Amino acid sequence: MADDVSGAPTSQAGRPGRRFQFKTLDAARLQDQRALVRVDFNVPMQDGRVSDDTRLRAAVPTIEKLRAGGAKVVLMAHFDRPKGKRVPAMSLAPIAPALAQVLGCPVGFAEDCIGPAAKAAVDALKPADVLLLENLRFHPGEEANDPAFARALAANGDLYVDDAFSAAHRAHASTEGVAHLLPAYAGEQMRLELEALDRALGDPERPVIGIVGGSKVSTKLELLRNLVSRLDKLAIGGGMANTFLYAQGQDIGGSLCEPDLAETAREIIRLADENGCELLLPVDVVVAEEVKPGAAARVRPAGQVAASEKILDAGPETVARLNRALADSKTLVWNGPLGVFEVQPFDRATVEAAREAARLCREGRLVAVAGGGDTVAALNAAGVAKDFTFVSTAGGAFLEWMEGKTLPGVAALAQQ
Repeated sequence: MADDVSGAPTSQAGRPGRRFQFKTLDAARLQDQRALVRVDFNVPMQDGRVSDDTRLRAAVPTIEKLRAGGAKVVLMAHFDRPKGKRVPAMSLAPIAPALAQVLGCPVGFAEDCIGPAAKAAVDALKPADVLLLENLRFHPGEEANDPAFARALAANGDLYVDDAFSAAHRAHASTEGVAHLLPAYAGEQMRLELEALDRALGDPERPVIGIVGGSKVSTKLELLRNLVSRLDKLAIGGGMANTFLYAQGQDIGGSLCEPDLAETAREIIRLADENGCELLLPVDVVVAEEVKPGAAARVRPAGQVAASEKILDAGPETVARLNRALADSKTLVWNGPLGVFEVQPFDRATVEAAREAARLCREGRLVAVAGGGDTVAALNAAGVAKDFTFVSTAGGAFLEWMEGKTLPGVAALAQQ
């Protein structure tokens, strides 16, 4: 942690390759202050109850730090997509008791996030009390980043805390507008996320290797173009690897492929070569004639796939080569599985590579940062998520960060 010119504790992070400082909660005076906290409580629900409290638990360190400092904690979040209208089924009301159970203390609920209902609930707070405001997206001003709506939100706070990296790629009133109206700080989860990403891409220890998987090249074009200019090695897996093999004239049978992106794939291969980034494409593949659990699977050399076969995973030599590359690296960034990991036995390459990366992390030989919904699910399935240096649950924000984009919610925290 560094100190800025005023002596206030800060951390450094930003868009990959551009470091800047942001204030942490250690710099804030908290006693009797109304802390307006942006959290991500867009959680899975089933039968009116929270079915996965991961995001609630992620907010606990920030909430507890504020409570310990004597702040009045005012939480704001969105849920689902009500499109600027009040939709009862999308109320945050059921989340308050679930959060209370996680925190072990009462959590109040305000029936609106601005206006008289919010003001009355905030005014009633005592130091260390916790209040959850109603769904931000019930108001069109949230997603429009309307200045008047941002001012209405800011009226309920003395300081602003952003603890929702997963929403930081959106320039909304609660993620960007309010940050310019109140003293702004990064919450504990936001701080951890930014520091981890900075270690991975902002100022990494080299050599740096990336693993990018997933079904389609078209969804990750900007990501691939950015990474080949920043990494020492890049392994490409999943369905997108088939497009690269096809672009090189190799037979891929009936595999998922985007033939119209063959020239784009060749362009990325050229960019990697120009930037000294070694591309690791599959040298062997696991194929089957249908995608189902326990399907008869065979290993084929890349380019020797029958017309009736589909490439569903990376082969054992590809994984062995990748694991050797991991052992030779100091930093790993990972987004996307290497095969159809949801269906056994086509999870094997992803699981084996994940376990090798986890082993290197445990031994202190590798900094490994991973993110994206499928990636998190794959690491959990492999039982190694806890061993990685950092696993981001932010989907779009993590991807845009890796693409090299500036995230509005992060930039708003920058110390000018």
